[in-house]
Amino acid sequence: MNLKIIFMGTPDFAKESLEAIYNKKYDIMAVVTNPDKPKGRGMKMLPSPVKEFALEKNLKIYQPEKIRKNVEFIEELKNMNPDVICVVAYGKILPKEILEIPKLGCINVHGSLLPQYRGAAPIQWAVINGDKETGVTTMYMDEGMDTGDMILKKKVEIGENETTGELWEKLSKIGGELLVETLDQIERGIAPREKQGDNFTVAPMLDKNIAKIDWENKTAKEIKDLVRGLNPIMGAYTFLNGKKIKFWRVDVASSKEVFVGSNMDIIRNGTVLVSDARDGLFIKTKNGILEVIEIQGENAKRMNIEDYLRGNMIQEFEVFE
Repeated sequence: MNLKIIFMGTPDFAKESLEAIYNKKYDIMAVVTNPDKPKGRGMKMLPSPVKEFALEKNLKIYQPEKIRKNVEFIEELKNMNPDVICVVAYGKILPKEILEIPKLGCINVHGSLLPQYRGAAPIQWAVINGDKETGVTTMYMDEGMDTGDMILKKKVEIGENETTGELWEKLSKIGGELLVETLDQIERGIAPREKQGDNFTVAPMLDKNIAKIDWENKTAKEIKDLVRGLNPIMGAYTFLNGKKIKFWRVDVASSKEVFVGSNMDIIRNGTVLVSDARDGLFIKTKNGILEVIEIQGENAKRMNIEDYLRGNMIQEFEVFE
């Protein structure tokens, strides 16, 4: 049997899954994605990556503003009589009426090893929290937030310098592969079904307040993980002399790289220890020293620290706030 599928998704993470099932010649009856959004300086209306792919392949597209109590849209889905609805980072919670439409269930691709990191930002939080591994889980959807029975999982290691952007790209490809494997097992009637335990954690949407570096309470390692976790979404920021500065890449400096005197305890966290276009920028933290590798000044472009320090003065013993 060739499964009849409705696909629901929005960002590039979802586009990889749509492309994977399209290439496997599944019968994609329709694609549901979020409405076009204004972007850039000109605020031009742009389609989602999923819509772009669907247009390219002449797939039927729906972009409902709301789906809950959208009787006309729900009736259209029912009339298509799909075997499966695949949902990947769609961005809206599906009501029970839609969850009950497909004969073989609604299948979700989630960017974590469930039950860890249920919620909207699992990839970002795994990096921010300094996790060593994460992965992708496919599951049967229920009315809860990522609480459904699990089908397949694939683990991956998180590199110590890996950013959210890099991990996102890696997991999106794995997600597509895992969805194809999941659909194959569902089609053959051999898909496993495992209940989630109670030892779950949540990954809520990222609040902009998280992006401000807390020099007083965070270690060099914790600041590095924050910077990695917010790259390329929003960037971690701090202030120097009233000006907002973003850090895009940093590292924990080894003691050999910076001469550390015996009076470090009396130096305030956030203090510049070294600032030189040749040697770089090193900042004291609660525990350890942070080396800045890529930086962005206020109303400026991202650049490596050597280039930045050639054109911008940062004095030693100035303090980042």
